[in-house]
Amino acid sequence: MEDLLVLLKYFVLGLFQGFTEPIPISSSGHLEIAQYFLGLEIEGLSFALLVNTASLFAVLIVYREDIIRLIKNGIAYVTTKDEHAKADFRFIIYLIIGTIPAGFIGVLFGDFIEENLASIKTVGITLLVTGLALWLIRNLKGRKNDADLSVRDAIIVGLAQAVALIPGISRSGATIVAAMGLGMKQETALRYSFLLYIPVSVGGMILGFNDILQDPNISELAIPYALAFVASLVASYFSLKWFMGIMARGNLKIFAIYCFIAGPLVYFLS
Repeated sequence: MEDLLVLLKYFVLGLFQGFTEPIPISSSGHLEIAQYFLGLEIEGLSFALLVNTASLFAVLIVYREDIIRLIKNGIAYVTTKDEHAKADFRFIIYLIIGTIPAGFIGVLFGDFIEENLASIKTVGITLLVTGLALWLIRNLKGRKNDADLSVRDAIIVGLAQAVALIPGISRSGATIVAAMGLGMKQETALRYSFLLYIPVSVGGMILGFNDILQDPNISELAIPYALAFVASLVASYFSLKWFMGIMARGNLKIFAIYCFIAGPLVYFLS
């Protein structure tokens, strides 16, 4: 019975993380919340890396056509200087530039953030910050398409992604807020945000692979971890598809309202 309860808790954690990863309410913050209320204290980063990898696979599936097109056109421009492929080549460069701030800050301050800011109280406060940012840009209608992006746009959105290393600051929320604030159309902001997630997530997976191998609980918790991985993959896929529909209808305010409610509740009930 106890083993079944453990499996159920990890399944719920995987669902929770997977559902909250694409939407702008902070998956890392909600993972902290879920662990707190489920009475689970997961040490180290291996579990978070595992479920984030599951979310990465979901993003790769949803955006597979864009990814394949970018790779083909990127290679075509490098090898033949095909002008029709130039816009996609530039988009790839902007993804690389946008990845640098989070990678740089994560390497330098990742341990500090994990040790000093990974608390439920912090999540309660930062959820309010996320909600405020979403509320401010809820009605923006940008004009920039993929081909209109600039180095400045890539740097600013990349810095926003770096801020989201703080638990409770949504990565998708921070990058979409920054992108829409810079005048991007909602579709472009969404695509850039999630394609930007891929290199950061892959980098985190590579850097954290050793943590997973050295996790002292990995053999004992292999089945719960695997269950959480599958739950996160499925939940991330459907959550992202749902969020794409929300963005198309311009209903970001529902996430802002959620954060305004959840932030104080988490802060005062923890």
